[in-house]
Amino acid sequence: MLEYTKEQTTTSYVNVTYRIPREHLDEVKKSMASYGAEEVVESIPWEEAFPEYSASVALRGARHKESLTQKELAKLIGVSQHHISEMESGKRPIGKDMAKKLAHVLHISYRVFL
Repeated sequence: MLEYTKEQTTTSYVNVTYRIPREHLDEVKKSMASYGAEEVVESIPWEEAFPEYSASVALRGARHKESLTQKELAKLIGVSQHHISEMESGKRPIGKDMAKKLAHVLHISYRVFL
């Protein structure tokens, strides 16, 4: 397996990162290629790196991090323990309003549940 390093492989090249509008991507790539630039892809989408991640996994993990039982969490946000159980098992989706309630109690961003 290859190992990524921060060392430059040659001294005549540098890595450059820019954030540009998507509609200009092809134009910029062509322009950079005219200077001898090479496209280097060193990352993969997070979904590919963590295929087992889901909102239910995030909820279960955050609840354990705060040392709360399903019943305790349910009481804090005003729902039944069964409701928490269904969210953690992936049987019930976590909507935006519920995500915000959970995030407040679990001290994390609500976005991890969406």
